[in-house]
Amino acid sequence: MKYNFDKIIIRENTASVKYDLRKEIFEKEDVIPMWVADMDFKTPDFIISAIKERLNHEVFGYSVRPKSYYTSIVNWVNRRHNWEINEDWISFSPGVVPALNMLVLALTEKDDKIVLQPPVYHPFFYAINNNNRQLVENPLVLKNGRYQIDFEDLEQKLRGAKMLLLSNPHNPVGSVWTKDELQKIGEMCLKNKTLVLSDEIHSDLVFKPHQFVPMGSITKEIADNTVSCIAPSKTFNMAALATSSVIISNKELKEKYDQILETIHIGMGNVFGTVASEAAYAHGDEWLNQLMEYLSKNLDFLENYLAKNIPQIKMIRPEGTYLVWLDCSNLNLKGKELTKFMIEEAGLGFNDGRIFGAGGEGFIRMNVACPKQTLLNALNKLEQAVNKL
Repeated sequence: MKYNFDKIIIRENTASVKYDLRKEIFEKEDVIPMWVADMDFKTPDFIISAIKERLNHEVFGYSVRPKSYYTSIVNWVNRRHNWEINEDWISFSPGVVPALNMLVLALTEKDDKIVLQPPVYHPFFYAINNNNRQLVENPLVLKNGRYQIDFEDLEQKLRGAKMLLLSNPHNPVGSVWTKDELQKIGEMCLKNKTLVLSDEIHSDLVFKPHQFVPMGSITKEIADNTVSCIAPSKTFNMAALATSSVIISNKELKEKYDQILETIHIGMGNVFGTVASEAAYAHGDEWLNQLMEYLSKNLDFLENYLAKNIPQIKMIRPEGTYLVWLDCSNLNLKGKELTKFMIEEAGLGFNDGRIFGAGGEGFIRMNVACPKQTLLNALNKLEQAVNKL
């Protein structure tokens, strides 16, 4: 393997959310942090080189995003996901979460109903509640080891709803929605005049044989009723560079979003985020392919270790994302007891499943985007703690 994903990088004292906020978040500094969705791997050299080249210019005045930046995005989604988009469909956001909030503000009104599918990424709840919209839940259903959409319930929940917040690949449960599932969602939303806001930030992180299908690639009608959010941040471990894309083929919807950007004056972005994103999309294929091989092996290792040594904990194997949804209900720890056990007895920092809403009780979310040795250390600690229960 050309790239070294086994190297352990010391991240303490770098203002890292994952490492330097452990005391505030877990009330302990010596936990292994496996919660927030960034990777413990080095950002690839071709991105670092692009940043250094721009840095060496030594002038950081006002900047724009060049045509080559937009071209790199168009080529990437075509190459990786067989999705043909136009450059003028692309708008900027400093992140997908800010984009979700701005899109809710731009495309819905106060008290409008917005549907989400728990257990789901917790900022979805904030985007609805903090902007004074009505939250409507369409809970996912676990069948044969895979979370699926309850379409009968969704059909009812979409009635009168202005927007559906879709997570694809789904965070935290790891389902990658199929083309048939997406088409069904898209047609139901068209029927009910419900906009689809699709968070596709994990779209590059899909494991074989599964394939990511962009919501905007299904049909023109569905595309014109869809807004998609993507970013290189998860894929290439560059969240701190604050650069994401909002893809909107519907001119009227795009004008509404762009007006929000203009109103709050955050459309300029960061010059280093721009050059890093362009480098990632232009040169990232081989690195990403090897990353996915490594992550797949980490999943294999985790699955086998749990089955052999900690059978009380059941793994929902993700079809996409490097986040693993673990069923800890057999440990018989309720509410805060599970999180407290993981922190105090196992010395591990996970996401409490309850923050993801309905269906999260008894679950934790685990980030496996780390060197295998880190994963092994964590599993050894988890096994020892569970054996003492």
